[in-house]
Amino acid sequence: MKHLTILVPDVQTANSTISCIVGAYQIFTGANDYWKRIGKEPLFTIVTAGVGTEAVFINGLLSMKPQVNVSTLKKTDLILIPSLTPEFKTALEGNILLIDWLKKQYENGAEVASMCTGAFMLAASGLLEKRNCSIHWSSADNFRSLFPNVNLKTEKLITDEDGIYTNGGGFSFLNLLLYLVEKYYDRETAIHCSKIFQIEIDRQTQSAFTIFTGQKSHGDDVVIKAQKYIEDHFCEKLSVEDLSKFCSVGRRNFDRRFIKATGNTPIEYLQRVKIESAKKSFETTGKTVSEVMYEVGYSDTKAFREMFKKITGISPVHYKNKYNKNLNDSLYDKV
Repeated sequence: MKHLTILVPDVQTANSTISCIVGAYQIFTGANDYWKRIGKEPLFTIVTAGVGTEAVFINGLLSMKPQVNVSTLKKTDLILIPSLTPEFKTALEGNILLIDWLKKQYENGAEVASMCTGAFMLAASGLLEKRNCSIHWSSADNFRSLFPNVNLKTEKLITDEDGIYTNGGGFSFLNLLLYLVEKYYDRETAIHCSKIFQIEIDRQTQSAFTIFTGQKSHGDDVVIKAQKYIEDHFCEKLSVEDLSKFCSVGRRNFDRRFIKATGNTPIEYLQRVKIESAKKSFETTGKTVSEVMYEVGYSDTKAFREMFKKITGISPVHYKNKYNKNLNDSLYDKV
């Protein structure tokens, strides 16, 4: 029988930390129970493990006692790291001990999966250096500043590389758990768990959930000035030359500073601002795709559709049908 360890941090936690711990325990217990029902031996022994005697969550409202101390676990096969505070800066106190332990376990053959902002702990261990990683889109800027050598893939819902798994944000950790159930058990068990816990299986991207606000904590006043101008004039015809002149900076230097500060080229930033505006129109108005396209400064339908899908992962029509409440209400009325 394999061994699964669900970590219980006692510092740098968030409200979502306990959701990840309980969700992981339920889903893997459900997978074990399913195997017993079909005549197979349970695949995993499941334990929660920490370094303290008790972890407290949600301002003392809930507490959890880890079943074992990690120091007593000499060998495990799979380690799950729950989400942590999105304001993570450096590993503190008990989390340092957890990091040292999971590094040794990985070197000893264990696989490691981080849920949402649990990627901060995983990256702090050094195991994500030069590897791909996903995280909640709202924590991406902080993550990049702390771990510039990690290949952050915020459009990905799940990454899988060298026995290290990460996933996006919020409750998408449930999709990672299904992914791991399929990998360790089988497809049949993953489908069973998806039905029992009512989780959509095979989700691949979190792009449609991203709200683009632009990285503005970089401290470069020239780039801030350019960002504000783009956001105020995105529906107009803008060029990088116009922006660099507006900011009184040479084109090459402007490009370099903008990319360093925001993680996007000026053109990429402009496109993301346009598409974010288009998304809001689709969500809140009855405008057609063509009307929204012209409103945000596109004149080529194909180019607009391709850029919208590149950024959100779905087509404009699909997005509108999915998120426009008035449209959905009218559909329900016809049923």
